[in-house]
Amino acid sequence: MDDRLARIDCWIFDLDNTLYPASTDLFGLIDARMTAYVARLLGVDPGEARRIQKAYFHAHGTTLSGLMREHEVDPHDFLADVHAIEMDALREDRRLVEAIARLPGRKLIFTNGAADYAGRVLAKLGLSDAFEAVHDIHACEYDPKPSMSGYRRMIDTYAIRPETALFVEDMARNLVPAKALGMTTVWVDNGSEQGPDADALDHIDYRIADLGEWLTSMLGEVHA
Repeated sequence: MDDRLARIDCWIFDLDNTLYPASTDLFGLIDARMTAYVARLLGVDPGEARRIQKAYFHAHGTTLSGLMREHEVDPHDFLADVHAIEMDALREDRRLVEAIARLPGRKLIFTNGAADYAGRVLAKLGLSDAFEAVHDIHACEYDPKPSMSGYRRMIDTYAIRPETALFVEDMARNLVPAKALGMTTVWVDNGSEQGPDADALDHIDYRIADLGEWLTSMLGEVHA
C-alpha cells in the first residue's frame, strides 16, 4: 500500500456515481424527476425547468438547496419525490464489495442525498453492512457539499481525524473542503457532471477512473 494511504483509518465515500459507475445513469433518473418537480412547482415548461434546475445546482450546490432558499420547498417532500426511482440498473460488483470489506479502519458514506435512499442503493450493490453510518443531507441540515459546514458536522459527529481520513468523490469540487481540512482526496473521474471551476484540480491527491479497480490494486490481490 502507498505510504500515504497506510496511515488512513477512516474511509469516507460519496454515494451516487462513486460506488457505482456513472454509465449506469441512475442519477439520470433522479435528474429527470428533479426537472419534472421544478416544472410542476413553478408552472414552467420542461426546458425552462431544466435551466432553473441546473442554475440552482451550480449556484447552491444542489437543486434542493436552491429550491429551499428561493421557494421554501419542503426538503422531505422533494427528496421523497425525486428518489422514487427504480434501481434495476444497479449491479453488485464483488470486486468492490470485497475491497471495501478489506479496508482497515472505519468506513462511512457522505452524500447529498437522503439516508433511506442511500440504504436502497447500498442494498442493490451488496454493501448494506459495509458502512458504519450514512452522513446525509438531513444530517448536514440541508447545507450540501461542498459547503464546509457539512464536513465539519460529520467530523464532529463521528470523531474523525481529518489527517488520517480519506474521502472519495465523483464531484471534484466536493473534494476542496475535504482537502482544506487535511483529508486525503480521491476523485473518481468517470464523466459525472461537474460544477464551476472543474479544471482546478490542485486539491486532488488521487485521480482514478474505477473505484473497485483502484482499491483492489491499492490493497493487493488476495491469493488463496
